Amino acid sequence: MFALQFGVPGGPELLLLVLLIALPFALAYWTYTDAERRSEDNAALWALAVGALTVTTLVGGFVALAVYIWQREG
Repeated sequence: MFALQFGVPGGPELLLLVLLIALPFALAYWTYTDAERRSEDNAALWALAVGALTVTTLVGGFVALAVYIWQREG
């Protein structure tokens, strides 16, 4: 039996990696498709803001998403 010496991600590391990669894309995709469905002129800008802020600061992404949801219903 050989021990894994190379730090292959698995368990909590893999979950964290998936969340840090998949979550910004999923939130940006949902924001874009929702804005397009509502005929928003700045759909790509909202998706870029939500995705970029989720990548840089997780809280910032959720704040941008909350601002988008708040302004779309107004």
